Amino acid sequence: MTHEFQWIYVANALIFAVLGIVLFVVSFTILDKMTPYDLWKQICEEKNVALGIMVGAMSLGLCIIIAAAVH
Repeated sequence: MTHEFQWIYVANALIFAVLGIVLFVVSFTILDKMTPYDLWKQICEEKNVALGIMVGAMSLGLCIIIAAAVH
């Protein structure tokens, strides 16, 4: 029994990976615009650790939702 390499599976994986990343970036940008302050400035320049933890948890939540929707 031979197993042939199927390029369609690789193409599907790449398409869904790119789709998931694009959806994550768009949703994260929308959430960043909804907050009353600049998240990047607060985390990097002002070293707001609590906000960094919150944004990390929010990012994981978004990724789980997007992965479930794409799957």
